[in-house]
Amino acid sequence: MTQTVSAPRRIAMPLGLFVFTLVYGGMTVLAGFLAYKQSRLWPTDLAVESGIFAFLMLVVISSTIAQLYGRGMANRIVWWGFVPLALSIALMTLVLALPASPEMIAGRPGALEAFEMVHGQFWRVVASGPVAYLVSLLLNIWIFDRLRGSGEGSSTIGLMARGAVASAFSQGVDSVIFVTLAFYGEFDITSLLVGQVIAKVTLSLVLVPFLITFGVRAARWLDSHGEGPIGRTHSGKEW
Repeated sequence: MTQTVSAPRRIAMPLGLFVFTLVYGGMTVLAGFLAYKQSRLWPTDLAVESGIFAFLMLVVISSTIAQLYGRGMANRIVWWGFVPLALSIALMTLVLALPASPEMIAGRPGALEAFEMVHGQFWRVVASGPVAYLVSLLLNIWIFDRLRGSGEGSSTIGLMARGAVASAFSQGVDSVIFVTLAFYGEFDITSLLVGQVIAKVTLSLVLVPFLITFGVRAARWLDSHGEGPIGRTHSGKEW
């Protein structure tokens, strides 16, 4: 007796959601790599870890997804962001354990030591990142969505105001968590912590609203130019 197997249902994913999800995954990893460098906030002597720039992109993308595709989808993207984080930690651990080639040691004096000095402490920065990442981004999505109220909250001014407030609060929390876990005991973190909070809150109020507005328009433009890639599931359930 021949058993008929039904074909899996094809699921259309909006192109804007697909593109923003790809960028989101890259930013989760890049933020950890950039975080090792502390940049000076000219003209002051305050410092900021450079991962802030990638992390603010995560705020913009998650807010854009919450605005267009719903709070539930944005929360799922945040949770799935742990996948590239975990893979980057595993791969870095493997690379650090592998012996360097004789050509690298002979041809680039000091390169191996520099690599190990930076990335040998990479585990602490990356391990601290997921804690701050999860708390701050879920908080950002929650505040951003709650400020929408019962209306659509889709006006440009309303969108910018919600983005600024949600980002400022969530990034202040992120700064305290991340800097403390990643760098406490390594050096005096006072300057870095103050600079981090000031930088993130300021950028959240000045830059993030415009980036979210651009992000929403870009996602809508992508969605209007095609359904995006088609995926299959074995169970027929939506992603």
